[in-house]
Amino acid sequence: MGFKIAVAGATGNVGREMLDILEERGFPADEIVPLASRRSIGTEVSYGDKTLKVRALEDYDFSDTDLCLMSAGGEVSKKMSPAIGKAGCIVIDNSSAWRYDSDVPLIVPEVNPDAIEGFRKKNIIANPNCSTAQLVVALKPLHDAATIKRIVVSTYQSVSGAGKDGMDELFNQSRAVFVSDPIETKKFTKRIAFNVIPHIDVFMEDGYTKEEWKILAETKKMLDPKIRVTATAVRVPVFVGHAEAVNIEFEKPITADEARDILREAPGCLVVDKHEDGGYVTPHECAGDDATYISRIREDATVENGLALWVVSDNLRKGAALNTIQIAELLVAKGLIQPKKQAA
Repeated sequence: MGFKIAVAGATGNVGREMLDILEERGFPADEIVPLASRRSIGTEVSYGDKTLKVRALEDYDFSDTDLCLMSAGGEVSKKMSPAIGKAGCIVIDNSSAWRYDSDVPLIVPEVNPDAIEGFRKKNIIANPNCSTAQLVVALKPLHDAATIKRIVVSTYQSVSGAGKDGMDELFNQSRAVFVSDPIETKKFTKRIAFNVIPHIDVFMEDGYTKEEWKILAETKKMLDPKIRVTATAVRVPVFVGHAEAVNIEFEKPITADEARDILREAPGCLVVDKHEDGGYVTPHECAGDDATYISRIREDATVENGLALWVVSDNLRKGAALNTIQIAELLVAKGLIQPKKQAA
């Protein structure tokens, strides 16, 4: 007997990716229910070779549903997830709504799988920010080996992190450049075509943006609260795939060769690090893949026990949809969830 799964936000980039990954990975689902706002009722989405029609999230009864994969935005999740959880359906939420709630576990299965057992307080599990997810996958095995003291990260984040509107804006602006049409800016604060913007999310009082704060807070919650983190988040004219330049200071000595060997054996990591032209991975190559790619591993001579590296991943997959499905798989593997139909 398989599970009944609702995918909320099924018409969005991440929701559609969730449907694809559920089918790709053979998740034990007997029934998939795509949900979205009322204006999307009847919209068709694909699940393997099936075509499913979207139903209204607001009107759906979750009492016989085992899992809700929530990718409908933070405000919707704040409003609906507690009630869904009380109905006995476990919510795995992709927004920032619950990440910093002490009663909600924030999970990357390769990093802190044991923390998932805390979900019972609210029946909600949080998925981290896309830029944090790939970062902690790379950091966890290195932290276990040499204890990280401080991280400086600069992100190069694709427009898909801003949703379909962000992707459309890059496409329309790029086309306008080539045909000499006026450039329209709607989604981003400045032109994104053939440009980079050092601003993601809102500014905070200390001058950092909320995206940068998320990296700090989520890394501390999942990895170690003692780690010091500073970040600069930059939007770049790439459709899919986030990249990060990461500088790490450790308590214990660790060489580039040791780090390379550790990361080659680490779950979710794929090292591509040849000191030659093209011997590294870019966002273009990582799109559609599940791995967190790590390249340019080298020692930093400016600090004691320092390393620098380059981390790339598909933000729609590991940064969102894939991690959500992996959390669901972890619930099953640990025996923390049983199909309601079977229980009945």
